[in-house]
Formats: sequence, C-alpha cells, structure tokens
Amino acid sequence: MDSLALFFTGALLAGGIYWFVCVLGPAEQKGKRAVDLSGGSISAENVQDNYDQYWSFFRRPKEIETTEKVPDFVDTFYNLVTDIYEWGWGQSFHFSPSIPGKSHSEATRLHEEMAVDLINVKPGDRILDVGCGVGGPMRAIAAHSRAKVVGITINDYQVNRARTHNKKAGLDSLCEVVQGNFLEMPFPENSFDGAYSIEATCHAPKLEEVYAEIFRVLKPGSLYVSYEWVTTDKYKDSDPEHVEVIQGIERGDALPGLRNYTDIAETARKVGFEVVKEKDLAKPPAQPWWTRLKMGRIAYWRNHIVVTVLSAVGIAPKGTVDVHEMLFKTADYLTKGGDSGIFTPMHMILCRKPEKKTETASNS
Repeated sequence: MDSLALFFTGALLAGGIYWFVCVLGPAEQKGKRAVDLSGGSISAENVQDNYDQYWSFFRRPKEIETTEKVPDFVDTFYNLVTDIYEWGWGQSFHFSPSIPGKSHSEATRLHEEMAVDLINVKPGDRILDVGCGVGGPMRAIAAHSRAKVVGITINDYQVNRARTHNKKAGLDSLCEVVQGNFLEMPFPENSFDGAYSIEATCHAPKLEEVYAEIFRVLKPGSLYVSYEWVTTDKYKDSDPEHVEVIQGIERGDALPGLRNYTDIAETARKVGFEVVKEKDLAKPPAQPWWTRLKMGRIAYWRNHIVVTVLSAVGIAPKGTVDVHEMLFKTADYLTKGGDSGIFTPMHMILCRKPEKKTETASNS
C-alpha cells in the first residue's frame, strides 16, 4: 500500500506540475519557450545593464521628449521585453475587447481583422503595418485580406522573429518586414494602398511626425486606421491617483508621454488627413479589454517562478527577473487605467489621404 500511495502521490505531483507549467502556461507555447528567453539583440551579459539604462531615461525625462533619443529608448525596451511578451502573451503585442464565447486569441484576431476591413483593401494591394512587432497582426491581416503587408519595426531582433514566424505560417510571400524608424521610413512617396497601426504610434515623441510620414507614403485616396493609446475624458491631471496610473503606464511601456484623446484627430488633420471616423473601441457595449490582465495573475506568478529559477541557474540572462517584474507592475497600472476609465489603448481613428486635385479643379 505504501508503494502504491507513493506512486499515486508522485503521479499527482507530476500532474500538478504539468498543469501548472503547461496548461496554465504561456499564450504561445510553440512560439517561444521559457528556456529560450533572451535580451533580444542584447548579449546575455548586458541585459541587466540595459535594463538599468532603460530606467535612466526616466531620470532624464527631457531626453525622451526628443526625436533623436526615442529610437534608442524604444529599441532598448523591445530588446528587453520581446521574448517575455511572446512567451507570456502571444505574438500580437496589443489588447482587444473580450468577446463572450471567444478565446483571447480569437478576440485578438477579430480586432486585427477589423483594422484591415476599415481601410477597404483588396487582395494584392500593398499595405503598411506601422510598428509591426513580431508580426502577429500582420499575419492575421494578410491571411484575412490576402493583401501584401509590409511591416516596419525599429527593433532588429523583432525583424528576425517576424520573418521566422511568417515563414512557419506560410505567409512569407505576403508579409515583408523592414527594420527602420517610422519617423523616417525608407519608402517612397505614394507607395502604399493603405496603412494601419495597432497600439504602436504611442511610442512617437510627436504624433505629428509619424502621421506625416504615413501621409507621405500613402497613395492619394488611401485610408489609414490607427488604434491609439490615450487618456480619456475621465482623466484629471489634478488627481494624484490618475497621474500615478498614467505615469506607471508610461514608464512600463516605453512611452515618451501619453496623449489625450482630443489630440488625435487634430493631429491627423494638421498633417493633411481627412478624418473619416473616430471612436473609442473600449466603450460599452465592448467588454473590458483588461480582463485578460486580471485573469493572468496566476500565470504571472507561475511565470515569475520559472524566470527566477532559470535566471538563478544561468539559463535566462541576469536582469530578466527585473524586466518580468516591471511588466507585472505595469499590468497593474493598465488594469487600474481600464477599471477607472481614464485610459484606453484602442482609440480608433480612420483617416483618408485626399485625392490629388485635378488640373482643371486647381485652375478654377
């Protein structure tokens, strides 16, 4: 009996460990494994130093308000967090409203497909993904629309990850990834049939600069849609709790400064866009986008134990634990921002680049 009891105890323990690590496990178990966590393009021995460097930007706030400093700031951030995002969240680095009866991955895909549906592209059209990350949205959008998607990201490590995923998905003929700064894109004028950005332009120090670049590369008559991170009409800069939440989001997500929702359309018009539609996709009847953050607390602690152990034995780079803890604290601030209604990551704006004036019209 003792041997049988020991056997069943061992089996139960093994089953519990399997459930803890695998069933409750990362969103993309097949995309990135915990034992493969890295610092992106940063060598393992320099991850801790780069994490410290990232936080040093916030001790010199004026530096992250300048165009010249922001690319390094954002690039450092994504070297630090890309593997953890992909391991613990998935290949789409953004939020989406919860949909009853749908999984998180299904809700994410529908949120992405809506973006390309809004810009009315046809199969074979060439469209731009502004701030593509590792290409989760790009692949969903290419598969859904059969458009040719060109993504741009500042981070070279993300370029390599995106290309790997594109090939595995059999979508490399439709998906192209370019390393570059979306404030100075390496594309000619009037070269895209449409464009979208999903929670990406929040990293720009000045929204006008990235919108102007998007305007430049779009063909006349083409549409651009963006899901923007903004403070809402409920945010009060005189409320210390509101300020703390927003600053916490900024620090934990490499943001030079969150904008107010009123700034978005004004900026789009300033660079020449016609504003077709503007809507906060987080407002009711949409279900809370932050539900996944709340539900992920058990997974976070499981992941944190795994990261701590892997770091202690030298598999994960030193500094990974600090990065993971930073992201958990940021998740708390994001949840508070959603619960209070002072922040939304999906303020949608749909814009059109005006058709060129005809010679007759311009002479009349």
